[in-house]
Amino acid sequence: MKIRAAVLEATHGLHHMQVLDLAPPRPGEVLVRLGASGVCRSDYNAIDGTTESPCPVVLGHEGAGVVEAVGPGVTRVVPGDHVSLSWTPSCGACEDCVRGIPQLCATVWPTMDLAGLMDGTSRLSRDGERVYHYCFLSTFAEATVVPERSCVPIPKDVPMEVAALVGCAVTTGVGAVWKTAGVRPGDRVAVIGCGGVGLSAMLAAMAVGAAPVIAVDTTQARLDAARELGATAGVLWAGSPEATAEAVREVSSGGVDYAIEATGHGEAMQAAVLSTRKRGTAVLIGIPREDVVLTVPAKTIPRMERRIIGSIYGSAYPEHDFLTTLNVYRSGRLPLEKLITHRLPLDEVNQGLELMLSGAATRVVLDTTTQGAS
Repeated sequence: MKIRAAVLEATHGLHHMQVLDLAPPRPGEVLVRLGASGVCRSDYNAIDGTTESPCPVVLGHEGAGVVEAVGPGVTRVVPGDHVSLSWTPSCGACEDCVRGIPQLCATVWPTMDLAGLMDGTSRLSRDGERVYHYCFLSTFAEATVVPERSCVPIPKDVPMEVAALVGCAVTTGVGAVWKTAGVRPGDRVAVIGCGGVGLSAMLAAMAVGAAPVIAVDTTQARLDAARELGATAGVLWAGSPEATAEAVREVSSGGVDYAIEATGHGEAMQAAVLSTRKRGTAVLIGIPREDVVLTVPAKTIPRMERRIIGSIYGSAYPEHDFLTTLNVYRSGRLPLEKLITHRLPLDEVNQGLELMLSGAATRVVLDTTTQGAS
């Protein structure tokens, strides 16, 4: 079938709308007619070379849509199902999956580097030339073919734009708070980096009754946005990790139980560690560059029983955790729709990326069913 998609021809380039061929789903695969796609910072990592991808490629890894067709052997979904898409379609059989940590699946991560589907091949092409997939999903398109295990059925009353964000940023932030950290009512929490992931973590902390919940960022506008969403206090970056951590400790009466770091910058990670109280935990969820090194005063680790833990994809088991998140959203206790500041047609993906990078947008969502002027 023919689809319109935003194609990145080369690293450091722009996207161009093109008509591509999308092959039908093979065994264990599903064709999804997309309804919405988020624009995530991780997409830009493939553009600027932080995480280099083969090109030409269709980016996008936050998506939701309606199942249109299924390949042989598919049992999890049927045509007509509404689905949110997960970019970690765990195999369910490797040691990590058996241990209950499917987000670290030993099969998925090496396969993802091949920029295809689970068999390493692509369903996207242009005049016979291969076009690469991104994170198994390639949601900057009208439709996509994905692994069956990427499809999580969701209630049909959930807006596509919210379901799309649950596919990555929301799960990364919410899961870091609920699953990786296990924040409880009354815990003190700081969130360092108030982009889409950080604000998702902040909403999750408030939903479970954490108090105070402190937002930390380098820009006042983002702190203002965090306060509008309910943050107890805002701390503007004070020029160094030490000074910023001191400010967090001051407004939290001695330090936080959990500091959620959502930028991937070394200094922000350092500030997270130094912001914690005795037996506090720094939860690192930002994706750093390869050369980033975390330096912290070693003596404060054993003497204060501080802990440093990582979190990828919110330690999530998507088939279960997507629905948990959406059920809390549907109850009104997790207002994810408030994260969306800009809605654009698919054609305006380059503008969406610019809005994200400038900090003018909290979350940009592309309507993959409409066309813009370009």
